[in-house]
Formats: sequence, C-alpha cells, structure tokens
Amino acid sequence: MAASTAAAAPPSSCEIARLPEDLLAASIACTTPRDACRAAAVSPAFRAAADSDAVWSRFLPRDLPPLADGELSPAPPTKKALYMRLSDSGSPLLLADRLMSMWLDRETGAKCYMLSARALFIVWGDTPEYWRWIPLTDSRFSEGAELRNVCWLEIRGKIHCKMLSQNSTYAVYMVFKILDESYGLDYPPQEAAVVIRESKLTRQVCLQGHENEGENEEEVPQNYRPLMVPVMRGGLRRRNRRLPHGVTVPKKRADGWLEMEMGEFTNEADEDGEVSISLTETRGGNWKKGLIVQGIEIRAKK
Repeated sequence: MAASTAAAAPPSSCEIARLPEDLLAASIACTTPRDACRAAAVSPAFRAAADSDAVWSRFLPRDLPPLADGELSPAPPTKKALYMRLSDSGSPLLLADRLMSMWLDRETGAKCYMLSARALFIVWGDTPEYWRWIPLTDSRFSEGAELRNVCWLEIRGKIHCKMLSQNSTYAVYMVFKILDESYGLDYPPQEAAVVIRESKLTRQVCLQGHENEGENEEEVPQNYRPLMVPVMRGGLRRRNRRLPHGVTVPKKRADGWLEMEMGEFTNEADEDGEVSISLTETRGGNWKKGLIVQGIEIRAKK
C-alpha cells in the first residue's frame, strides 16, 4: 500500500515547465506584456522564457518613429529592458524634430504621443501681444505657449493615423497650467473636437472648471471680461453662473500639470488619414488670459 501511495504522489514540478524554452517563449509571445510579466513569476523555467528577447520582440512595435539623438543612451541590454524604457510614461522620448514625444502603453504596447505647443497651430501664436513663448523646466519640451490676452481662442493639432497603433482606441487630452492672474477661461465653456474620417466628436469643456464642483457650486465666471469692456487691472463685477451639465473639466496630473479630456477615437487597421484635434472659444467675445499650453496628449484609452 505504501509503495502504491508513493507512486501516486504528484510530480515536484509543473509539467508544462518541462516544455522546451523556445516553445514556452512562443506561447507567451502570443499573450500581452502584462501576462508575460506574470508568467515570469511562475517558475525559473517560465522566467527564462518570459524574459527572452523572442517574447519581447513581439511586443515592440516594428515601426517606431525616429527618436532624437541620445534618447536611448545607453542602449537597453535586452528587448524587455527596451520595452520598459519605451513604456516609461513618466519620461517620454523625444522624436527627431523634438516637437513631439512618444511612449508605449505598458499594458498593451500601443504607441502614445504628445504634440508640443510648437507642433500645434495657435491662432495669433506668433504675435507677442497675444501669446508668448516661455521656457519650461518641468517638461520634455523646451518651451510652452502662454496666453497673454485674446478674445479668439483657437488651438489645433493633427497626427497621421499611420503613426498610431492599429485597432486601438485613444483618448485625447489638453495638457496645460492656469496662472493665478488668469481670466476668461472659466466662462463661456470651450468646444473640443476630435475628427477622424467622416466622424467628428465634439464636447463642451472648461479649462478653469474644477473636478469636485457640485451642481450648486459651479459659479462662473469670476473674471468675465466682455469684448466691449476694455481690459483693466481691476476685476469686473462677478456674476454667478452654473456650468452646463456634462461639461468636461480638468484633472490634476502627478507631474503637476492639468489635463482635460477632449475626446476619443478608434484607429482602425486600414486608416490612412489624419486625426484632427481642436480647442476653440470664439463666440463669447470675452478676453482670456493666463493659459500655459504644454501640448496635446494622445494615449491609449483605459
């Protein structure tokens, strides 16, 4: 009886771990980066296969855009290390023109981008009376655009679909700051638009709204300046207005900037056009000041 019990004892190691490493690697490569990291914790045999270049080469996009000199210096020693460097969203990599940055979504490998303020079309952006370019110390980009005083706010950007990952859904964000002496950005709401193919998604947004505003606490505007009233140092009489229902407001990011979702879109496998993005407020006629634009971010939708 004892001999029979011993013979029926389970093996000391997982049977699947006895498969050749290249076969394990081929199987793991058909999953996702997240699954590969989990597989590495199963056993030493799984770790060897899951960390191999054969697996992580499958997760790396084959059509990465040209990067600026020195962005991957020193060169990562393995494909997994390269993937982890490319997917460090806290330190995106500058492209060759240094007007855009990119990184990979760590979970899916989708290519994500930020268009710098210099890569955008800003109406009156090169007129010092209305906008000025300032150095940035907390960004991968060397400069940003500061709104000095305009009544016509129009910011546009675009990116070619071929630069994005196929069959992926993206969200678009304006990344910015608001100066203490700002005015005119809280009312009326702005319009954000995302256009791909014949599809156009628009939404009302508010650059100076607050995420935690309650229905009875949305007082707008604090510094409203109608077009017919000259710009003065002293504030005008405040009027309380509630933001319309459904207006998107900014959120604070871990890096100290604000971000505001402008819309989303899906990049299909056969896309060959451009995604156009815009933020406008041209109907209210009020003067606006105190916006600092870092850029527009296009990242995988969670």
